[in-house]
Amino acid sequence: MNMPRPFQMVIGGLALAGAAKAVLLVGSIGETPSPQPRPGLFVGAANAASGEAEPEPAAPEPAPAAIPQSCAAPEEVLSAIATERGLLDEQRTALDARASEIALARETLEVETARLEELRGELQGLLNEIDEARQADVDRLVALYVNMKPREAATIMNDLDIAVAVTILGAMPERDAAPVLAAMNVVRAQAISMIILERSKLPGDQRLDGIRLQ
Repeated sequence: MNMPRPFQMVIGGLALAGAAKAVLLVGSIGETPSPQPRPGLFVGAANAASGEAEPEPAAPEPAPAAIPQSCAAPEEVLSAIATERGLLDEQRTALDARASEIALARETLEVETARLEELRGELQGLLNEIDEARQADVDRLVALYVNMKPREAATIMNDLDIAVAVTILGAMPERDAAPVLAAMNVVRAQAISMIILERSKLPGDQRLDGIRLQ
């Protein structure tokens, strides 16, 4: 015989209450207390006894999207960009100043180089004038000794500075120098001959030591 539905629900509830009480009794005997039954247990049992379906739990709400740190503080990004731009401007200014200094130094160097070239030209001109004047004096002196008699020229050269005698005899034509050299003192003529021979060599190869002049 089928009982009414409310009566079945009352019996199911009494059975669940007895089971819960037995569980509490057993848990109180041990040292560790048993967890208390959740209130939803009776509701679920009652719903099961009544044949009604338990409602599904609600879906969790989606978590809010995280805000990027760069978007959270845009003033920091702008400050960093401004700082970097300031450093770049300072470097560009320093490079421009350095380039100006290099250009000025290059211009100064070019001016000094041109001045040195001018001075070198002037000095070379003076040296050429000195050489020309000296050569003109030597040529004039040689002409004087060429026009002398060989013995007279030899007599003068015997007492003349050895360097001057070598210069004059070395510049005279061979046919004019030979009679003069033959009329000179023998020792001095030998010394002049050795000096004329050695002066054509390099300074390190010249052997002028031990030359007797008298």
